[in-house]
Amino acid sequence: MRTHSSTGEQGFSLIETIIATAILAGGLISLAGAYAIGLTHMKSSSPSLIAREKAREAVESVHTARDTGDLSWDKIANVGSYAGVFLTGAQPMYRAGYDGLVNTSDDAVSGLEDIKEAGADSILGTADDVVTPLTDYTRQIEVTDIVNAGVTNPNLRQIRVTIKYKVAGMWRTYQLTTYISRYS
Repeated sequence: MRTHSSTGEQGFSLIETIIATAILAGGLISLAGAYAIGLTHMKSSSPSLIAREKAREAVESVHTARDTGDLSWDKIANVGSYAGVFLTGAQPMYRAGYDGLVNTSDDAVSGLEDIKEAGADSILGTADDVVTPLTDYTRQIEVTDIVNAGVTNPNLRQIRVTIKYKVAGMWRTYQLTTYISRYS
């Protein structure tokens, strides 16, 4: 009887198989994590866009009120500063009141701002539109003087609009900082 003897081994050892499986599992877990992060970012993209646009609208309304003469320079401030009209602290996202400015004392009568999306017929402005009030949003407008080397600039102020909003149970913040001058 002849026996065949081979000097080379065939197949994988148990150790090589375990290491390959561990590397493959690590790659799959990393891929699943990246997928989860992508889903989170996708879910927060609409609320982030809403926050950015609401901050921009607030700043534009202040500039417009200054340019049209509806708001004097002394009133472009927070309540308690000069004769300021902007409420201090975070406020619910109410629509602008009679003065056309958000975060002022007359806003609460206007109700919460909302987002309207086309319903099943895909046409905006029909009875099946989906209306979502911005209940998980707050807005704060801070108007501060610009001080340089201890001297307050009488013709320039900083406006910081902070929008806080909730995504998947977590609060996020968007801030827009800009400047406004006394002159149009």
